[in-house]
Amino acid sequence: MTAGLAAFLDDYSAALRRHVAAPGQAGLTDGYDLGRRALVEGISLLDLTEHHFRAVAEYTGTEGDPRSAEVALEFLLQTMAALDIATRGYLDGTRRYEQQRSRAEDLAGRDAFRTALVESLQDGFFVADSQGTIVEVNSAFGVLTGYGADDVPYRLPHPWALSDKPGYPQIGTEASRFVMPVRHRDGRERWLAVSASSLVRQENNEQIFVGTVRDVTAEHDAQARDQAASRLATAVGAATSMVEVLAVGLDELRRTMGAQTALVAVWPSRTGQPDVYSCGEPPFPDPPATESIEGAPRFVAAPVSDPTRRVVLDDEVRTLLDRSRRQPARGLSAITGEEGGVDAVIAPLGETGDAALWVRFGAPRAISAADWALYSLLVGHLSVALQRARNFDQARATSLTLQRAMLGPIELPPRFSVHYEPALPPLEIGGDWYDVVPLRDGTIGVVVGDCVGRGLSAAVVMGQLRTAARALLLRGAGPAQLLAELDAVAARIPGAMCTTVCAAVLDPERGMVRYSNAGHMPPVLAPPGGPGRVLEGGRAVPLATFDTPRRPEATTALPPGATLVLFTDGLVEQRGYDIEEGFVKIAGVLSETGGALPRDVADAVLSRLCPPAGYDDDVAMVVYRQPPEPLHLDIPAAASELTGLRRNLYRWFATAAVPHDLSADLVAAANEACSNSVEHAYRDTEPGRVTLTATCEGDRVVIEISDFGRWIPTPTDPGYRGRGVEMMRVLTEDLEFSHDENGTRVRMWVTLPSITFPTANPLRGSTRAPEQSPNNTFR
Repeated sequence: MTAGLAAFLDDYSAALRRHVAAPGQAGLTDGYDLGRRALVEGISLLDLTEHHFRAVAEYTGTEGDPRSAEVALEFLLQTMAALDIATRGYLDGTRRYEQQRSRAEDLAGRDAFRTALVESLQDGFFVADSQGTIVEVNSAFGVLTGYGADDVPYRLPHPWALSDKPGYPQIGTEASRFVMPVRHRDGRERWLAVSASSLVRQENNEQIFVGTVRDVTAEHDAQARDQAASRLATAVGAATSMVEVLAVGLDELRRTMGAQTALVAVWPSRTGQPDVYSCGEPPFPDPPATESIEGAPRFVAAPVSDPTRRVVLDDEVRTLLDRSRRQPARGLSAITGEEGGVDAVIAPLGETGDAALWVRFGAPRAISAADWALYSLLVGHLSVALQRARNFDQARATSLTLQRAMLGPIELPPRFSVHYEPALPPLEIGGDWYDVVPLRDGTIGVVVGDCVGRGLSAAVVMGQLRTAARALLLRGAGPAQLLAELDAVAARIPGAMCTTVCAAVLDPERGMVRYSNAGHMPPVLAPPGGPGRVLEGGRAVPLATFDTPRRPEATTALPPGATLVLFTDGLVEQRGYDIEEGFVKIAGVLSETGGALPRDVADAVLSRLCPPAGYDDDVAMVVYRQPPEPLHLDIPAAASELTGLRRNLYRWFATAAVPHDLSADLVAAANEACSNSVEHAYRDTEPGRVTLTATCEGDRVVIEISDFGRWIPTPTDPGYRGRGVEMMRVLTEDLEFSHDENGTRVRMWVTLPSITFPTANPLRGSTRAPEQSPNNTFR
């Protein structure tokens, strides 16, 4: 027994005796205090009970006093009250502990289940606070972005964000659904579909965002491929020639692939050098424009800003392109760099084995399977468009050969200009026609007609009628007789009914025109510098419509220098415009261009009347210039007068429809003759005068220069001077001199050349230039 226990038991015995001797509240209080002491000192309940009964037995005797035993028991119970309270508290605490432990074990199990559930998701899972900081992610999120749970939290800006994207949506900053690009930790760009919801924590009312992310890169790439293919197909859809396809298709392909340069080489012949088309950055350093490169490829187009630029292929790229064009269609090949990555892509184009594509990137890049699928799709669309354009080119070449054979003569007489403006793509042929036929008596037959309908069928009808009209002109038929006999021809040709025709016979020598009109647009005639007027005479119904006993015919004088225009209805019949406005515009143009060449007059008419969207019907037009009045100039024999003489000569030559190059030669020859008169004719006398006369004698332009002085004989060795006569002989067709006591006369002339092309502006509609954009240099 320890000393503490012995002391406690002695104190207990003493307190028990006092209480038994004098029972009362004080004794019970002492017992309660002893119980609290026993609890503090760790007295065993068994030791206390055993000692109590031993002490009672010793105090009350063997037999015992029932009253004393009852009082002693009351004291024991009071002592044990504090111990009972502690015991019940312990039991309650133990019970509560067991309950809390059970609850904690349940929560731990639920957390484990939640964690296992989140980790089992195939979609990425994240939790973000109100500031956008990602505080929790699952393993799938780490797989999708490369940033897993080990490195949380991820604060703004998130490491996977693409900072170069304006208005970039951040994961965990809003409750919404969106698709966004991210950069994986390994550098790849991927697309994620984000779905986020907003929640509020119960313990602190903090707003949080919980959401999932899903990889939609494959779906996005497929959609991007479809959109890129649609853009390329739309871009080249309206192109009807190989040049147009490459002009718009190459640039669209280069931008979609994110390349620096796109280039196509086309071999016109199997063994020759290729034509090169490129856009983007220059593929190779350009040589100087004056440098001659042996074996260099031919070049089809040059940028507007620098027409001397040339695209030269180095030997390696030319060999790769030559090899690629012989491969099966859509066989893409990659050109890798020295340090890995793809530097360029090369592929054949078309189905004829004569074209290949070369696309160079700005820096080596890794190309995924989705990229290859996209490139193959784009190259396929470009290849199909190129082949379609080639088919169009072949059809166009055939149709234009037919059209040119039907439209007009191989050689036009001088002072004429003919134009044909098609309005029906892609074949660009129709039923409008013109014909100019020189006749044996010096007159010129002109026919302009318009068949009903468009396209090849109208062109076939047109060809038959034009041939018949030419034969009638050559047989000597006048305008009215020609149309009367064409009525019978048109009645036997399917589709020729209601054809409109205007036939005329010009007499340049007498200055007259006879004409007859079968329902066609009336010609317009304008004297030089005067207002134009419509020739309304000789009008009747179109061909093969009614039986006409006699076709009318009218005759009108052609003033010297006058301009006559015959045209089809497509020039003046436009939607939303009064036809009379068209005639007023034509008359205005003719009055303003009386001193211009016929081809310039035609250009001005077409430009003035062209609607914003272009002509919606074919236009055929013939422009004729009547020879002007002779030019008479009488000037003092002074060098200062020669400038005005040259100016007047140029103006008269333009009115006489003398081509610019020929007029320059004639002005130079006339200036030399006048200079000789100024310098030599009046050397020893008072200065006199020099006269110049220019006339049109049929197809000839004759110039005569006269003075009234005496020339000194030409020395045998003129030295560095005295070469003027030789120059005049070279610049003119013939040169004559005559000298007598009245002075010297020089006569020179040239014959105006025939126009040796079928149209003055050949088939304008087939020469539409591709549009240029600031970022597309098409060479």
